[in-house]
Amino acid sequence: MYEKTYPEKRFNNTLAFLKKHISTTETILDLGVENPFSKIMKSEGFSVVNTTGEDLDENQSALQNTNVNVVTAFEIFEHLLNPFSILREIKADKLLISIPMRLWFSTAYRSKTDMWDRHYHEFEDWQLDWLLEKTGWKIIDRQKWTNPVKKFGFRPLLRKFTNRYYIVYAEKIK
Repeated sequence: MYEKTYPEKRFNNTLAFLKKHISTTETILDLGVENPFSKIMKSEGFSVVNTTGEDLDENQSALQNTNVNVVTAFEIFEHLLNPFSILREIKADKLLISIPMRLWFSTAYRSKTDMWDRHYHEFEDWQLDWLLEKTGWKIIDRQKWTNPVKKFGFRPLLRKFTNRYYIVYAEKIK
Protein backbone atom coordinates (compact mmCIF):
# COMPACT_ATOMS: atom_id res chain seq x y z
CA MET A 1 0.00 0.00 0.00
CA TYR A 2 2.83 2.43 0.94
CA GLU A 3 6.37 2.76 -0.33
CA LYS A 4 8.66 -0.18 0.38
CA THR A 5 10.97 2.13 2.34
CA TYR A 6 8.39 2.09 5.14
CA PRO A 7 7.77 -0.87 7.46
CA GLU A 8 4.82 -1.85 5.29
CA LYS A 9 3.15 -4.46 7.49
CA ARG A 10 3.38 -2.35 10.65
CA PHE A 11 2.13 0.83 8.93
CA ASN A 12 -0.74 -0.96 7.17
CA ASN A 13 -1.85 -2.70 10.38
CA THR A 14 -1.57 0.54 12.37
CA LEU A 15 -3.55 2.49 9.77
CA ALA A 16 -6.32 -0.14 9.64
CA PHE A 17 -6.56 -0.11 13.45
CA LEU A 18 -6.66 3.70 13.51
CA LYS A 19 -9.43 3.81 10.87
CA LYS A 20 -11.41 1.22 12.82
CA HIS A 21 -11.59 3.47 15.90
CA ILE A 22 -11.01 7.09 14.89
CA SER A 23 -12.95 9.31 12.50
CA THR A 24 -11.24 11.80 10.21
CA THR A 25 -13.40 14.48 11.86
CA GLU A 26 -11.49 14.05 15.14
CA THR A 27 -8.31 16.00 15.88
CA ILE A 28 -5.19 13.98 16.75
CA LEU A 29 -2.11 14.91 18.76
CA ASP A 30 0.63 12.50 17.66
CA LEU A 31 3.39 12.27 20.26
CA GLY A 32 6.77 12.79 18.65
CA VAL A 33 7.93 14.98 15.80
CA GLU A 34 6.39 14.67 12.35
CA ASN A 35 7.35 11.29 10.96
CA PRO A 36 6.51 9.02 8.02
CA PHE A 37 3.41 7.62 9.74
CA SER A 38 2.01 11.02 10.76
CA LYS A 39 2.39 12.02 7.09
CA ILE A 40 0.43 8.90 6.12
CA MET A 41 -2.33 9.81 8.61
CA LYS A 42 -2.57 13.29 7.05
CA SER A 43 -2.65 11.85 3.54
CA GLU A 44 -5.55 9.63 4.66
CA GLY A 45 -7.55 12.69 5.74
CA PHE A 46 -6.81 12.79 9.48
CA SER A 47 -6.21 16.14 11.19
CA VAL A 48 -2.86 15.62 12.94
CA VAL A 49 -0.54 17.85 14.94
CA ASN A 50 2.74 16.58 16.34
CA THR A 51 4.71 17.49 19.41
CA THR A 52 7.83 19.49 18.56
CA GLY A 53 10.63 17.27 19.83
CA GLU A 54 10.54 18.34 23.46
CA ASP A 55 11.60 15.75 26.03
CA LEU A 56 8.17 14.52 27.15
CA ASP A 57 9.63 13.06 30.34
CA GLU A 58 10.51 16.60 31.45
CA ASN A 59 8.07 18.81 29.53
CA GLN A 60 4.45 17.77 29.16
CA SER A 61 3.03 21.18 28.22
CA ALA A 62 2.09 19.86 24.76
CA LEU A 63 -0.32 17.48 26.48
CA GLN A 64 -1.77 20.16 28.72
CA ASN A 65 -2.11 22.98 26.19
CA THR A 66 -3.70 21.12 23.30
CA ASN A 67 -7.40 20.75 22.59
CA VAL A 68 -7.64 17.43 20.73
CA ASN A 69 -9.98 14.44 20.76
CA VAL A 70 -7.33 11.77 20.33
CA VAL A 71 -3.70 11.21 21.30
CA THR A 72 -1.61 8.72 19.34
CA ALA A 73 1.69 7.33 20.55
CA PHE A 74 3.07 4.97 17.94
CA GLU A 75 6.35 3.40 19.03
CA ILE A 76 7.30 6.22 21.39
CA PHE A 77 6.61 4.95 24.92
CA GLU A 78 9.55 2.57 24.84
CA HIS A 79 11.85 5.62 24.55
CA LEU A 80 10.45 7.35 27.64
CA LEU A 81 11.65 6.98 31.22
CA ASN A 82 8.29 7.83 32.78
CA PRO A 83 5.28 6.92 30.63
CA PHE A 84 3.10 6.85 33.78
CA SER A 85 3.08 10.63 34.24
CA ILE A 86 2.59 11.24 30.52
CA LEU A 87 -0.46 8.99 30.41
CA ARG A 88 -1.89 10.81 33.45
CA GLU A 89 -1.44 14.21 31.75
CA ILE A 90 -3.31 13.36 28.53
CA LYS A 91 -6.50 15.44 28.38
CA ALA A 92 -8.01 13.74 25.31
CA ASP A 93 -10.68 11.06 25.78
CA LYS A 94 -9.18 8.60 23.29
CA LEU A 95 -5.74 7.06 23.03
CA LEU A 96 -4.09 4.81 20.46
CA ILE A 97 -0.73 3.47 21.53
CA SER A 98 1.53 0.90 19.93
CA ILE A 99 4.74 -0.55 21.25
CA PRO A 100 7.37 -3.03 20.20
CA MET A 101 6.95 -5.94 22.60
CA ARG A 102 9.73 -7.31 24.75
CA LEU A 103 11.14 -10.45 23.12
CA TRP A 104 12.71 -13.16 25.25
CA PHE A 105 15.28 -13.94 22.57
CA SER A 106 16.40 -10.38 21.85
CA THR A 107 17.69 -7.56 24.05
CA ALA A 108 16.17 -4.07 24.02
CA TYR A 109 17.15 -1.98 21.01
CA ARG A 110 19.93 0.57 21.51
CA SER A 111 21.42 2.59 18.68
CA LYS A 112 25.17 2.98 18.87
CA THR A 113 25.09 6.30 16.97
CA ASP A 114 21.91 8.08 18.12
CA MET A 115 21.51 8.57 21.88
CA TRP A 116 17.74 9.24 21.49
CA ASP A 117 17.07 6.10 19.45
CA ARG A 118 17.11 3.69 22.36
CA HIS A 119 14.46 1.62 24.08
CA TYR A 120 14.30 2.22 27.80
CA HIS A 121 11.16 0.07 28.12
CA GLU A 122 10.13 -2.89 26.05
CA PHE A 123 6.84 -3.98 27.53
CA GLU A 124 5.04 -7.25 27.64
CA ASP A 125 1.37 -6.80 26.77
CA TRP A 126 0.18 -7.19 30.36
CA GLN A 127 2.59 -4.47 31.52
CA LEU A 128 1.19 -1.90 29.10
CA ASP A 129 -2.36 -2.96 29.99
CA TRP A 130 -1.62 -2.46 33.69
CA LEU A 131 0.04 0.91 33.06
CA LEU A 132 -3.03 2.09 31.15
CA GLU A 133 -5.38 0.81 33.84
CA LYS A 134 -3.40 2.53 36.63
CA THR A 135 -3.43 5.85 34.74
CA GLY A 136 -7.19 5.93 34.17
CA TRP A 137 -7.64 4.32 30.76
CA LYS A 138 -10.00 1.52 29.75
CA ILE A 139 -8.81 -0.71 26.91
CA ILE A 140 -11.51 -1.10 24.27
CA ASP A 141 -9.57 -3.02 21.63
CA ARG A 142 -6.11 -4.50 21.11
CA GLN A 143 -4.17 -6.33 18.44
CA LYS A 144 -0.74 -7.95 18.03
CA TRP A 145 1.31 -8.87 15.01
CA THR A 146 4.64 -10.37 14.05
CA ASN A 147 7.56 -8.71 12.31
CA PRO A 148 9.29 -11.28 10.12
CA VAL A 149 12.64 -10.34 8.64
CA LYS A 150 14.16 -11.61 5.41
CA LYS A 151 17.23 -13.16 7.02
CA PHE A 152 18.30 -16.68 7.90
CA GLY A 153 18.93 -17.93 11.40
CA PHE A 154 17.27 -18.88 14.66
CA ARG A 155 16.12 -15.39 15.68
CA PRO A 156 14.69 -14.54 12.23
CA LEU A 157 12.78 -17.83 12.38
CA LEU A 158 11.35 -16.92 15.80
CA ARG A 159 10.27 -13.50 14.46
CA LYS A 160 7.92 -15.27 12.02
CA PHE A 161 5.92 -16.71 14.92
CA THR A 162 6.45 -14.35 17.85
CA ASN A 163 4.36 -11.19 18.12
CA ARG A 164 6.54 -8.08 18.04
CA TYR A 165 4.01 -5.22 17.98
CA TYR A 166 1.09 -4.51 20.29
CA ILE A 167 -1.49 -1.79 19.61
CA VAL A 168 -4.24 -0.62 21.95
CA TYR A 169 -7.26 1.64 21.64
CA ALA A 170 -8.28 3.01 25.05
CA GLU A 171 -10.73 5.57 26.37
CA LYS A 172 -10.34 7.79 29.43
CA ILE A 173 -12.35 6.58 32.42
CA LYS A 174 -14.54 9.45 33.59
